[in-house]
Amino acid sequence: MEVNMKLKTDLLVHPSAELSEKIRIELKEDVTTRDRDLAAIKDWLRKEPHLPNEWEDNPLMTFLRGSSFSLEKCKRKLDMYFTMRAACPEFFTNRDANSPDLREVLKNKLQGPPLPGLTPNGRRVTICRGLYPGLDSKQITDTFKLALMIGDIRLVEEVVGVAGDIYVLDGAVLGPSLLAKLSPSVIKKFMICVQEAYPVKLKEVHIINTSPVVERFVNFVKPFLKEKIRKRIFIHKELKDLYKYIPQEMLPNEYGGQCGSMDELQAKWTQKLIEYREWFKMQDSLIANESLRPGKPTNYDELFGIDGSFRQLAID
Repeated sequence: MEVNMKLKTDLLVHPSAELSEKIRIELKEDVTTRDRDLAAIKDWLRKEPHLPNEWEDNPLMTFLRGSSFSLEKCKRKLDMYFTMRAACPEFFTNRDANSPDLREVLKNKLQGPPLPGLTPNGRRVTICRGLYPGLDSKQITDTFKLALMIGDIRLVEEVVGVAGDIYVLDGAVLGPSLLAKLSPSVIKKFMICVQEAYPVKLKEVHIINTSPVVERFVNFVKPFLKEKIRKRIFIHKELKDLYKYIPQEMLPNEYGGQCGSMDELQAKWTQKLIEYREWFKMQDSLIANESLRPGKPTNYDELFGIDGSFRQLAID
């Protein structure tokens, strides 16, 4: 057990007491009423016939924080989260990081580790970079699956609460073949997960090592993003421009920082994902059951808006 704990403390540094206080104000978290809010959400889950009867406290508290302690918003997000688990088996089943398919992506195709530290205002930073320009469409889906697996681990392990997320996308290794393999429906499903089903407060997306291909990729994804998130995408011509947003020292070595190399961080997160194997298996049955939903069951085609006009969306 000790190894686990050591790994756990190494991977995510939690906010100091002083920073926590600021974050709590930002997230509208009241230490005196949050347990009551948690009990209300647990009670609601038990009463909803189509949702799992219970779930752990930590992820539920993360959902409350991500909903700024609005019970209604938290319920909507949780309902959507368990709905997406049922609607997107390509993301939410077979989540064994030791399987050959996922190992191949983790080791040779793409890296996307959350960084251990926090920005001065309490935000968590994740850096994603390709290692190999060609991914087939299954590997693209598996990349999204792994991103959501890391998201799930953070639901459990962000025990103090952070003030939002910053993503840095390094476009140095993004081949034009990737654009041809991107399926609008898979992107749309992933974006619904990220924007509607997870309690993520996405504050900034920074793109470095840009190129015309990278900018076409951004334009491809933009229609699936909420307006407020579109406005939070920054494309940087030079790495040093990133330091205005993220302290240089908290970045990995490759980006001029001191938090270790991307390979080291990726290896630690791969190990962490493997440690969660049994937990991921237990989650397989915790999904929305549309046949028991009061009123009208969710129509997946409507949810994903996959009609003719959508399928013909042009890449550029």
